[in-house]
Amino acid sequence: MKASKFTDAQKAFIIKQGEDGTPVAEIRRKTGISQATYFNWMKKCAGLMPSEMKRLGELEDENARLKRIVADLTHDRETNRPGFAGAFLVQ
Repeated sequence: MKASKFTDAQKAFIIKQGEDGTPVAEIRRKTGISQATYFNWMKKCAGLMPSEMKRLGELEDENARLKRIVADLTHDRETNRPGFAGAFLVQ
């Protein structure tokens, strides 16, 4: 995942501005973020404190790592079944 140039505290501050009524266009102009980025942050982080946002990111990274492990183990199990290796041998 690409590292953000904004810290969790900065993201929280930007989101808080929108919640306080500052127009999204003005926030985007001042911060240089896209509309999609702003609304992705809103969807993902609205109502979270910066420490909670950091923990959420850590959990998402761990979840992705665990999914890769499960995929690798499933692949290994499937390829080690009896009769599987012979299916690809050229005679």
